[in-house]
Amino acid sequence: MEAARSDNPVLDALLAAAFRLHPATIDLGLARLERLLARLGNPHKKLPPVFHVAGTNGKGSTCAFLRAGLEASGRRVHVYTSPHLVRFNERIRLGGSLIDDQALIETLRDVLDANGEARITFFELTTAVALLAFARTPADACVVEVGMGGRLDATNVVQPVVTGIAALGLDHQQWLGSSILSIAEEKAGIAKRGVPMVVARYPRTVTARVAEVAGLAGARLFARGDDWDAAVYEGALHLKDAAGKVALPLPRLPGAHQLDNAALAVAMLRAQQAVPVPEAAQRAAMGWAEWPARLQRLDAGPLVARLPSGSETWVDGGHNPHAARAIADAFRAHPLAERPFYLVVGMLATKDAAGFFKPFSGRATAVYAVPVPGHAAHPGDALVAGAREAGLPGIVAGGVAEAFTAIARGADRARPPVVLVTGSLHLAGAALAANGQAPT
Repeated sequence: MEAARSDNPVLDALLAAAFRLHPATIDLGLARLERLLARLGNPHKKLPPVFHVAGTNGKGSTCAFLRAGLEASGRRVHVYTSPHLVRFNERIRLGGSLIDDQALIETLRDVLDANGEARITFFELTTAVALLAFARTPADACVVEVGMGGRLDATNVVQPVVTGIAALGLDHQQWLGSSILSIAEEKAGIAKRGVPMVVARYPRTVTARVAEVAGLAGARLFARGDDWDAAVYEGALHLKDAAGKVALPLPRLPGAHQLDNAALAVAMLRAQQAVPVPEAAQRAAMGWAEWPARLQRLDAGPLVARLPSGSETWVDGGHNPHAARAIADAFRAHPLAERPFYLVVGMLATKDAAGFFKPFSGRATAVYAVPVPGHAAHPGDALVAGAREAGLPGIVAGGVAEAFTAIARGADRARPPVVLVTGSLHLAGAALAANGQAPT
Protein backbone atom coordinates (compact mmCIF):
# COMPACT_ATOMS: atom_id res chain seq x y z
CA MET A 1 0.00 0.00 0.00
CA GLU A 2 1.27 3.46 -0.91
CA ALA A 3 2.69 5.69 1.79
CA ALA A 4 1.23 9.17 2.22
CA ARG A 5 2.78 11.56 4.70
CA SER A 6 2.66 15.31 5.13
CA ASP A 7 4.80 17.94 6.83
CA ASN A 8 1.53 19.49 8.00
CA PRO A 9 0.80 17.67 11.30
CA VAL A 10 -2.99 18.00 10.96
CA LEU A 11 -3.00 16.65 7.42
CA ASP A 12 -0.53 13.92 8.37
CA ALA A 13 -2.84 12.76 11.18
CA LEU A 14 -5.84 12.66 8.82
CA LEU A 15 -3.92 10.68 6.20
CA ALA A 16 -2.87 8.24 8.92
CA ALA A 17 -6.52 7.91 9.98
CA ALA A 18 -7.43 7.13 6.37
CA PHE A 19 -4.75 4.43 6.22
CA ARG A 20 -6.09 2.77 9.35
CA LEU A 21 -9.39 2.08 7.55
CA HIS A 22 -7.65 0.10 4.80
CA PRO A 23 -8.85 -3.53 4.90
CA ALA A 24 -6.40 -6.34 5.56
CA THR A 25 -7.47 -8.03 2.33
CA ILE A 26 -8.86 -6.24 -0.69
CA ASP A 27 -11.80 -7.33 -2.81
CA LEU A 28 -12.04 -4.97 -5.75
CA GLY A 29 -15.46 -3.40 -6.23
CA LEU A 30 -17.38 -0.15 -6.14
CA ALA A 31 -19.88 -0.87 -3.34
CA ARG A 32 -17.81 0.63 -0.50
CA LEU A 33 -17.17 3.84 -2.37
CA GLU A 34 -20.73 4.15 -3.64
CA ARG A 35 -22.05 3.88 -0.06
CA LEU A 36 -19.64 6.59 1.06
CA LEU A 37 -20.49 8.87 -1.86
CA ALA A 38 -24.20 8.49 -1.09
CA ARG A 39 -23.53 9.76 2.44
CA LEU A 40 -21.68 12.72 0.93
CA GLY A 41 -24.60 13.64 -1.35
CA ASN A 42 -23.28 11.87 -4.46
CA PRO A 43 -20.66 14.45 -5.50
CA HIS A 44 -19.66 12.27 -8.47
CA LYS A 45 -23.00 13.16 -10.06
CA LYS A 46 -22.31 16.91 -9.77
CA LEU A 47 -19.07 17.18 -11.71
CA PRO A 48 -18.13 19.21 -14.77
CA PRO A 49 -17.65 17.09 -17.95
CA VAL A 50 -15.26 14.22 -17.17
CA PHE A 51 -12.44 12.90 -19.39
CA HIS A 52 -11.64 9.40 -18.07
CA VAL A 53 -8.33 7.68 -18.99
CA ALA A 54 -7.15 4.10 -18.41
CA GLY A 55 -4.06 2.20 -19.60
CA THR A 56 -1.02 0.31 -18.34
CA ASN A 57 1.46 2.99 -19.39
CA GLY A 58 0.95 6.51 -20.65
CA LYS A 59 -2.38 7.27 -19.00
CA GLY A 60 -0.88 9.94 -16.77
CA SER A 61 0.87 11.62 -19.69
CA THR A 62 -2.35 11.45 -21.69
CA CYS A 63 -4.08 13.23 -18.81
CA ALA A 64 -1.36 15.89 -18.90
CA PHE A 65 -1.98 16.52 -22.60
CA LEU A 66 -5.75 16.59 -22.02
CA ARG A 67 -5.34 19.14 -19.25
CA ALA A 68 -3.02 21.24 -21.41
CA GLY A 69 -5.45 21.26 -24.33
CA LEU A 70 -8.42 22.15 -22.14
CA GLU A 71 -6.52 24.89 -20.34
CA ALA A 72 -5.17 26.27 -23.62
CA SER A 73 -8.81 26.71 -24.67
CA GLY A 74 -9.38 28.90 -21.60
CA ARG A 75 -11.04 26.24 -19.42
CA ARG A 76 -10.63 25.71 -15.68
CA VAL A 77 -9.74 22.04 -15.17
CA HIS A 78 -9.81 19.67 -12.20
CA VAL A 79 -7.37 16.73 -12.41
CA TYR A 80 -7.15 13.51 -10.36
CA THR A 81 -4.06 11.34 -10.84
CA SER A 82 -2.08 8.80 -8.83
CA PRO A 83 0.24 8.03 -7.25
CA HIS A 84 1.90 11.19 -5.99
CA LEU A 85 5.64 11.71 -6.27
CA VAL A 86 6.45 13.81 -3.20
CA ARG A 87 3.26 15.25 -1.63
CA PHE A 88 -0.20 13.72 -1.55
CA ASN A 89 -1.62 17.07 -2.74
CA GLU A 90 -0.24 16.31 -6.22
CA ARG A 91 -3.09 13.87 -6.79
CA ILE A 92 -5.78 16.56 -6.73
CA ARG A 93 -5.58 19.66 -8.90
CA LEU A 94 -8.43 22.15 -8.46
CA GLY A 95 -9.01 24.55 -11.33
CA GLY A 96 -5.37 24.44 -12.35
CA SER A 97 -3.61 24.45 -8.96
CA LEU A 98 -2.67 21.66 -6.56
CA ILE A 99 -5.15 21.46 -3.70
CA ASP A 100 -3.75 23.39 -0.73
CA ASP A 101 -3.36 21.86 2.71
CA GLN A 102 -6.34 23.65 4.24
CA ALA A 103 -8.78 22.62 1.52
CA LEU A 104 -7.44 19.06 1.64
CA ILE A 105 -7.77 18.95 5.43
CA GLU A 106 -11.38 20.17 5.34
CA THR A 107 -12.40 17.77 2.56
CA LEU A 108 -10.58 14.78 4.01
CA ARG A 109 -12.10 15.44 7.42
CA ASP A 110 -15.61 15.57 5.90
CA VAL A 111 -15.03 12.29 4.07
CA LEU A 112 -13.66 10.55 7.17
CA ASP A 113 -16.63 11.76 9.22
CA ALA A 114 -19.08 10.46 6.61
CA ASN A 115 -17.29 7.10 6.39
CA GLY A 116 -17.08 6.50 10.14
CA GLU A 117 -15.27 3.28 11.02
CA ALA A 118 -16.30 1.38 7.88
CA ARG A 119 -13.45 -0.45 6.16
CA ILE A 120 -12.48 1.15 2.86
CA THR A 121 -9.29 1.16 0.80
CA PHE A 122 -7.08 4.21 0.94
CA PHE A 123 -7.53 4.80 -2.80
CA GLU A 124 -11.31 4.53 -2.57
CA LEU A 125 -11.45 7.00 0.29
CA THR A 126 -9.10 9.48 -1.35
CA THR A 127 -11.05 9.18 -4.60
CA ALA A 128 -14.07 10.32 -2.60
CA VAL A 129 -11.98 13.25 -1.36
CA ALA A 130 -11.12 14.26 -4.93
CA LEU A 131 -14.70 13.94 -6.16
CA LEU A 132 -16.05 15.96 -3.24
CA ALA A 133 -13.43 18.67 -3.79
CA PHE A 134 -14.28 18.75 -7.51
CA ALA A 135 -18.01 19.07 -6.83
CA ARG A 136 -17.42 21.96 -4.41
CA THR A 137 -15.14 23.97 -6.71
CA PRO A 138 -16.39 25.45 -10.00
CA ALA A 139 -14.58 24.30 -13.14
CA ASP A 140 -15.24 23.57 -16.81
CA ALA A 141 -13.88 20.02 -17.02
CA CYS A 142 -12.41 17.14 -15.02
CA VAL A 143 -9.58 14.87 -16.11
CA VAL A 144 -9.59 11.62 -14.15
CA GLU A 145 -6.89 8.94 -14.34
CA VAL A 146 -7.82 5.35 -13.53
CA GLY A 147 -5.83 4.01 -10.60
CA MET A 148 -5.63 0.33 -11.56
CA GLY A 149 -7.53 -1.62 -14.19
CA GLY A 150 -10.80 0.10 -14.97
CA ARG A 151 -13.95 -1.95 -14.51
CA LEU A 152 -13.64 -2.16 -10.71
CA ASP A 153 -11.42 0.88 -10.19
CA ALA A 154 -12.76 3.46 -7.75
CA THR A 155 -12.74 6.15 -10.45
CA ASN A 156 -15.27 4.15 -12.48
CA VAL A 157 -18.13 5.74 -10.56
CA VAL A 158 -17.87 8.83 -12.80
CA GLN A 159 -20.08 9.43 -15.84
CA PRO A 160 -17.65 10.75 -18.49
CA VAL A 161 -18.16 12.56 -21.77
CA VAL A 162 -15.30 10.58 -23.34
CA THR A 163 -13.05 7.71 -22.25
CA GLY A 164 -9.61 6.73 -23.46
CA ILE A 165 -7.22 3.80 -23.11
CA ALA A 166 -3.49 4.34 -23.54
CA ALA A 167 -0.80 1.69 -24.03
CA LEU A 168 -1.49 -1.79 -22.66
CA GLY A 169 0.97 -4.19 -21.07
CA LEU A 170 1.37 -6.74 -18.29
CA ASP A 171 1.13 -5.18 -14.83
CA HIS A 172 -0.94 -5.78 -11.68
CA GLN A 173 -1.57 -9.35 -12.89
CA GLN A 174 -2.66 -10.46 -9.41
CA TRP A 175 -5.71 -8.21 -9.82
CA LEU A 176 -6.25 -7.91 -13.57
CA GLY A 177 -5.35 -11.34 -14.92
CA SER A 178 -2.23 -12.88 -16.37
CA SER A 179 -2.87 -12.27 -20.08
CA ILE A 180 -2.93 -9.09 -22.14
CA LEU A 181 -6.48 -9.94 -23.20
CA SER A 182 -7.77 -10.12 -19.63
CA ILE A 183 -6.00 -6.84 -18.81
CA ALA A 184 -7.50 -5.20 -21.90
CA GLU A 185 -10.95 -6.41 -20.87
CA GLU A 186 -10.60 -4.94 -17.38
CA LYS A 187 -9.38 -1.59 -18.67
CA ALA A 188 -12.13 -1.42 -21.29
CA GLY A 189 -14.57 -1.72 -18.38
CA ILE A 190 -14.65 2.10 -18.16
CA ALA A 191 -16.82 2.11 -21.31
CA LYS A 192 -20.21 3.79 -20.85
CA ARG A 193 -23.38 3.76 -22.94
CA GLY A 194 -23.42 6.50 -25.54
CA VAL A 195 -19.92 7.71 -24.59
CA PRO A 196 -17.10 7.64 -27.18
CA MET A 197 -14.14 5.44 -26.22
CA VAL A 198 -10.87 6.37 -27.93
CA VAL A 199 -8.10 3.77 -27.82
CA ALA A 200 -4.47 3.45 -28.87
CA ARG A 201 -3.16 1.00 -31.46
CA TYR A 202 -3.06 -2.62 -30.24
CA PRO A 203 -2.69 -6.03 -31.85
CA ARG A 204 -5.91 -7.03 -33.62
CA THR A 205 -6.90 -9.60 -31.01
CA VAL A 206 -6.56 -7.00 -28.25
CA THR A 207 -8.55 -4.38 -30.16
CA ALA A 208 -11.22 -7.00 -30.78
CA ARG A 209 -11.53 -7.72 -27.05
CA VAL A 210 -11.75 -3.99 -26.26
CA ALA A 211 -14.38 -3.58 -29.00
CA GLU A 212 -16.40 -6.44 -27.53
CA VAL A 213 -16.48 -4.83 -24.08
CA ALA A 214 -17.28 -1.40 -25.55
CA GLY A 215 -20.05 -2.88 -27.67
CA LEU A 216 -21.70 -4.63 -24.73
CA ALA A 217 -21.60 -1.35 -22.81
CA GLY A 218 -23.11 0.58 -25.70
CA ALA A 219 -20.03 2.76 -26.21
CA ARG A 220 -18.84 3.94 -29.63
CA LEU A 221 -15.27 2.73 -30.15
CA PHE A 222 -12.73 4.97 -31.90
CA ALA A 223 -9.77 2.67 -32.55
CA ARG A 224 -6.45 3.98 -33.80
CA GLY A 225 -5.76 2.68 -37.28
CA ASP A 226 -9.45 2.29 -38.06
CA ASP A 227 -11.32 5.38 -36.87
CA TRP A 228 -8.40 7.73 -36.32
CA ASP A 229 -4.66 7.74 -36.78
CA ALA A 230 -1.54 9.85 -36.37
CA ALA A 231 1.92 9.96 -37.92
CA VAL A 232 5.04 12.10 -37.78
CA TYR A 233 6.33 13.66 -40.98
CA GLU A 234 7.61 17.06 -42.12
CA GLY A 235 8.51 17.90 -38.52
CA ALA A 236 4.97 17.67 -37.17
CA LEU A 237 2.51 15.19 -35.66
CA HIS A 238 -0.34 14.82 -38.15
CA LEU A 239 -3.65 13.46 -36.85
CA LYS A 240 -6.70 12.54 -38.89
CA ASP A 241 -10.17 11.45 -37.81
CA ALA A 242 -13.78 11.82 -38.92
CA ALA A 243 -13.62 15.56 -38.18
CA GLY A 244 -10.68 16.09 -40.53
CA LYS A 245 -6.95 16.61 -40.13
CA VAL A 246 -4.77 18.68 -37.82
CA ALA A 247 -1.00 19.25 -37.85
CA LEU A 248 0.45 19.48 -34.35
CA PRO A 249 3.91 20.58 -33.17
CA LEU A 250 5.98 17.73 -31.79
CA PRO A 251 5.38 17.32 -28.02
CA ARG A 252 7.81 18.97 -25.63
CA LEU A 253 7.75 15.88 -23.39
CA PRO A 254 10.67 13.68 -24.52
CA GLY A 255 10.39 10.13 -25.82
CA ALA A 256 8.75 8.63 -28.89
CA HIS A 257 6.00 7.16 -26.70
CA GLN A 258 4.82 10.69 -25.89
CA LEU A 259 3.83 11.08 -29.55
CA ASP A 260 1.30 8.31 -28.99
CA ASN A 261 0.06 9.77 -25.69
CA ALA A 262 -0.31 13.23 -27.21
CA ALA A 263 -2.17 11.84 -30.21
CA LEU A 264 -4.55 9.88 -27.98
CA ALA A 265 -5.32 12.99 -25.92
CA VAL A 266 -6.06 15.10 -29.00
CA ALA A 267 -8.21 12.32 -30.47
CA MET A 268 -10.19 12.26 -27.20
CA LEU A 269 -10.64 16.03 -27.25
CA ARG A 270 -11.95 15.81 -30.83
CA ALA A 271 -14.24 12.82 -30.18
CA GLN A 272 -16.48 14.67 -27.71
CA GLN A 273 -18.66 17.77 -28.03
CA ALA A 274 -19.32 18.66 -24.36
CA VAL A 275 -16.23 20.89 -24.14
CA PRO A 276 -15.22 22.11 -27.60
CA VAL A 277 -11.46 22.58 -27.94
CA PRO A 278 -10.32 24.56 -31.00
CA GLU A 279 -7.42 23.39 -33.14
CA ALA A 280 -5.23 26.22 -31.85
CA ALA A 281 -5.58 24.83 -28.31
CA GLN A 282 -4.92 21.29 -29.55
CA ARG A 283 -1.66 22.54 -31.02
CA ALA A 284 -0.76 24.55 -27.93
CA ALA A 285 -1.19 21.45 -25.74
CA MET A 286 1.93 19.93 -27.30
CA GLY A 287 4.13 22.55 -25.67
CA TRP A 288 2.05 23.22 -22.56
CA ALA A 289 1.89 19.67 -21.20
CA GLU A 290 4.01 18.90 -18.17
CA TRP A 291 4.26 15.53 -16.42
CA PRO A 292 6.98 15.15 -13.79
CA ALA A 293 9.17 12.03 -13.51
CA ARG A 294 8.52 10.91 -17.06
CA LEU A 295 11.86 11.22 -18.83
CA GLN A 296 12.44 14.39 -16.84
CA ARG A 297 15.92 15.87 -16.88
CA LEU A 298 16.81 17.26 -13.47
CA ASP A 299 17.94 20.83 -12.98
CA ALA A 300 20.86 21.89 -10.83
CA GLY A 301 20.31 20.79 -7.23
CA PRO A 302 21.80 18.89 -4.30
CA LEU A 303 21.45 15.46 -5.95
CA VAL A 304 22.77 16.54 -9.35
CA ALA A 305 25.69 18.30 -7.63
CA ARG A 306 27.04 14.90 -6.54
CA LEU A 307 27.97 14.13 -10.17
CA PRO A 308 30.85 15.64 -12.19
CA SER A 309 30.27 18.80 -14.17
CA GLY A 310 28.68 18.07 -17.54
CA SER A 311 26.76 15.00 -16.32
CA GLU A 312 23.10 14.47 -17.19
CA THR A 313 20.58 13.26 -14.63
CA TRP A 314 17.16 11.92 -15.62
CA VAL A 315 14.25 10.38 -13.72
CA ASP A 316 11.45 8.21 -15.02
CA GLY A 317 8.90 6.35 -12.93
CA GLY A 318 8.51 3.47 -15.40
CA HIS A 319 8.19 0.15 -13.57
CA ASN A 320 7.25 -2.60 -16.03
CA PRO A 321 8.80 -4.12 -19.17
CA HIS A 322 6.62 -2.09 -21.56
CA ALA A 323 7.74 1.15 -19.91
CA ALA A 324 11.35 -0.02 -19.89
CA ARG A 325 11.27 -0.53 -23.67
CA ALA A 326 10.02 3.04 -24.16
CA ILE A 327 12.66 4.43 -21.80
CA ALA A 328 15.48 2.42 -23.40
CA ASP A 329 14.38 3.54 -26.86
CA ALA A 330 14.56 7.17 -25.72
CA PHE A 331 18.25 6.67 -25.00
CA ARG A 332 18.90 4.54 -28.09
CA ALA A 333 20.95 7.22 -29.84
CA HIS A 334 23.24 7.61 -26.84
CA PRO A 335 26.68 6.10 -27.67
CA LEU A 336 28.11 4.36 -24.60
CA ALA A 337 31.62 4.83 -25.92
CA GLU A 338 31.20 8.59 -25.55
CA ARG A 339 29.06 8.84 -22.40
CA PRO A 340 28.68 6.06 -19.81
CA PHE A 341 24.99 5.41 -19.03
CA TYR A 342 24.13 4.29 -15.50
CA LEU A 343 20.78 3.07 -14.19
CA VAL A 344 19.87 3.67 -10.55
CA VAL A 345 16.97 1.29 -10.03
CA GLY A 346 14.56 0.51 -7.20
CA MET A 347 11.40 -1.54 -7.76
CA LEU A 348 8.43 -2.58 -5.69
CA ALA A 349 8.46 -6.26 -4.81
CA THR A 350 5.39 -6.94 -6.98
CA LYS A 351 7.12 -5.83 -10.19
CA ASP A 352 8.94 -7.87 -12.85
CA ALA A 353 12.55 -6.83 -12.28
CA ALA A 354 14.15 -9.24 -14.76
CA GLY A 355 11.73 -8.18 -17.50
CA PHE A 356 12.43 -4.53 -16.76
CA PHE A 357 16.17 -4.87 -17.38
CA LYS A 358 16.01 -6.76 -20.69
CA PRO A 359 15.40 -3.71 -22.92
CA PHE A 360 18.57 -2.11 -21.50
CA SER A 361 20.80 -5.05 -22.47
CA GLY A 362 23.81 -3.64 -24.28
CA ARG A 363 22.58 -0.08 -23.74
CA ALA A 364 23.70 0.60 -20.15
CA THR A 365 27.09 0.64 -18.47
CA ALA A 366 25.95 -0.65 -15.08
CA VAL A 367 22.99 -0.83 -12.70
CA TYR A 368 22.98 0.48 -9.13
CA ALA A 369 20.26 -1.31 -7.16
CA VAL A 370 18.67 0.77 -4.38
CA PRO A 371 15.70 0.45 -1.98
CA VAL A 372 12.45 2.36 -2.50
CA PRO A 373 12.02 4.50 0.63
CA GLY A 374 8.94 3.56 2.64
CA HIS A 375 7.87 0.67 0.42
CA ALA A 376 8.28 -3.10 0.19
CA ALA A 377 10.81 -3.40 -2.63
CA HIS A 378 12.99 -6.00 -4.30
CA PRO A 379 16.18 -6.44 -2.24
CA GLY A 380 19.32 -5.14 -3.87
CA ASP A 381 20.81 -8.56 -4.56
CA ALA A 382 17.63 -9.65 -6.38
CA LEU A 383 17.79 -6.57 -8.61
CA VAL A 384 21.47 -7.20 -9.29
CA ALA A 385 20.64 -10.79 -10.27
CA GLY A 386 17.98 -9.52 -12.67
CA ALA A 387 20.41 -7.02 -14.16
CA ARG A 388 23.06 -9.70 -14.66
CA GLU A 389 20.51 -11.90 -16.47
CA ALA A 390 20.29 -9.06 -18.99
CA GLY A 391 24.09 -8.88 -19.20
CA LEU A 392 24.37 -5.71 -17.11
CA PRO A 393 26.86 -5.34 -14.24
CA GLY A 394 25.02 -4.69 -10.98
CA ILE A 395 26.05 -3.04 -7.71
CA VAL A 396 23.98 -2.74 -4.53
CA ALA A 397 23.79 0.77 -3.03
CA GLY A 398 22.11 2.02 0.12
CA GLY A 399 20.14 4.72 -1.67
CA VAL A 400 20.07 7.13 -4.60
CA ALA A 401 22.56 9.56 -3.02
CA GLU A 402 25.00 6.75 -2.26
CA ALA A 403 24.69 5.46 -5.83
CA PHE A 404 25.40 8.93 -7.22
CA THR A 405 28.49 9.25 -5.01
CA ALA A 406 29.78 5.89 -6.23
CA ILE A 407 29.16 6.81 -9.88
CA ALA A 408 30.97 10.12 -9.39
CA ARG A 409 33.89 8.39 -7.70
CA GLY A 410 34.54 6.24 -10.75
CA ALA A 411 33.66 8.81 -13.39
CA ASP A 412 35.99 9.94 -16.17
CA ARG A 413 35.90 13.73 -16.12
CA ALA A 414 36.40 13.77 -19.89
CA ARG A 415 33.31 11.60 -20.36
CA PRO A 416 30.77 12.78 -17.73
CA PRO A 417 28.08 10.15 -17.20
CA VAL A 418 24.39 10.06 -17.98
CA VAL A 419 22.43 8.76 -14.98
CA LEU A 420 18.80 7.61 -15.00
CA VAL A 421 16.84 7.00 -11.79
CA THR A 422 14.01 4.62 -12.64
CA GLY A 423 11.97 1.52 -11.74
CA SER A 424 9.41 3.18 -9.47
CA LEU A 425 7.39 6.38 -9.33
CA HIS A 426 8.05 6.43 -5.60
CA LEU A 427 11.81 6.29 -6.21
CA ALA A 428 11.51 8.99 -8.87
CA GLY A 429 9.64 11.12 -6.35
CA ALA A 430 12.37 10.59 -3.78
CA ALA A 431 14.97 11.72 -6.33
CA LEU A 432 12.97 14.84 -7.17
CA ALA A 433 12.62 15.66 -3.46
CA ALA A 434 16.35 15.12 -2.89
CA ASN A 435 17.11 17.55 -5.70
CA GLY A 436 14.61 20.16 -4.49
CA GLN A 437 12.26 19.68 -7.44
CA ALA A 438 8.95 18.61 -5.90
CA PRO A 439 6.07 19.03 -8.40
CA THR A 440 4.02 22.22 -8.13
